[in-house]
Amino acid sequence: MQGFEALPIEQLIRPEGFECECGLHHGVDLKYLKIGPGAVNHVGDAVRAIGAKKPFIICDKNTYEAAAKKVVEVLSKEGISHTLFIVPQGDLKKLEPDERALGSIAMTYDTSCDMIIAVGSGVINDLSKVFAFDLNVPQMIVGTAPSMDGFASNSSSMVVNGVKTTLYNHCPAAIVLDIDIMKNAPMRMLWAGLGDMVAKYISLCEWRIARLVIGEYYCEHVAELMRNALKRIMAASDGLKDRSAEAVQAVSEGLVLSGMAMSFAKVSRPASGLEHYFSHMWEMLALERHEESELHGIQVGVGTYLTMNIYEEIKKLHPSLDKGMAAMKAFDEKAWEERVRRVFGKTAEAVLKIEEKTHKNDPAKHAKRLEKIVSNWNEILKIIDEELPEAEWLFEKMRVNGMPMKPEDIGLTHQDVVDAFVCSRDIRDKYLSGSMLWDLGELDEFSERL
Repeated sequence: MQGFEALPIEQLIRPEGFECECGLHHGVDLKYLKIGPGAVNHVGDAVRAIGAKKPFIICDKNTYEAAAKKVVEVLSKEGISHTLFIVPQGDLKKLEPDERALGSIAMTYDTSCDMIIAVGSGVINDLSKVFAFDLNVPQMIVGTAPSMDGFASNSSSMVVNGVKTTLYNHCPAAIVLDIDIMKNAPMRMLWAGLGDMVAKYISLCEWRIARLVIGEYYCEHVAELMRNALKRIMAASDGLKDRSAEAVQAVSEGLVLSGMAMSFAKVSRPASGLEHYFSHMWEMLALERHEESELHGIQVGVGTYLTMNIYEEIKKLHPSLDKGMAAMKAFDEKAWEERVRRVFGKTAEAVLKIEEKTHKNDPAKHAKRLEKIVSNWNEILKIIDEELPEAEWLFEKMRVNGMPMKPEDIGLTHQDVVDAFVCSRDIRDKYLSGSMLWDLGELDEFSERL
């Protein structure tokens, strides 16, 4: 088949999608896409393309000033009826994508509306997707910052009962990203977008390793789509510090392509590996302590720095079947459970239930994975070499933009890093580099080096 990975972004949303030898039909339910200067002036076109009559606009106090005010102005000028809702934060410093925020939207929803317009990025996008999916109405996102890669994905990163989890729903029906608005977002949000994208090198590497070790689904065309986006972003990334329109456009398109890759694959694998799990863990720890966490993409950038260094050590490993088997026999379920309870606190029960469903600690499954790793170690090293760039080159790309890179740069302690690394494999059923090190009996030793 002719690959879709080299097509312009506008052609990737074709209604008929793409047949693929991987076995999946790839496509997104995206009917309208506009990325560029002045794009917010086309929200009326997007509403008409969807076929809706009355949008319900969801924003927060910051995104109202950044873009929702303009969205209301454009819709009013074009005679499109709408209802606006500004999600209250109460006494929270940072809006969380949790039951409280979702409930406030549900209780205020205007039932005469037939679509959702989410004005914002990150949390507003996640909340609106879940709400629109539950209502079975189309959703549009008007981005306010190039800070995350969930614009075109079919999933939302939510906090459910205190546990950071992924809820699968629908890709938005329309995406409008105005570069004039996006480039003026706080610099921390520009850092977050770049942080979310530099992570993709690791995501692709771990996706291929997971296919090799546990037989997970993988599509080379989707992976190549992500690699092509990375090339364009990294070529322009040095201009982000100057709010260059070219750099912001490249990052914004890359973030949308990342979401498309997740929608095409129907899983978050093309865009999420251990580096994201560092961030998920830190967000959960902050919630447990009633503290405010850093922006997800900035945490992912720090997680990328840590994970790249972990891979530098993995490349020096000489895996031992005997060491892995010894670790399996020495596994202390009680000690593991005590660590889960210490790290996760009140959310520990929800985490322990994940193991009840997935049985990642099962000795038979462990032995099967271990044998695969050891017998295919040269292939694993080949994957690492093919997918990961030179660590110092990547760090310099982050450094030149002034990004936080080390845990202490964002107020994290050594214990926060160790707990996040060791427990990352416990919060979802995803095979990560940390999972591989656990199988090899190397996880605790690697955590000491952090």
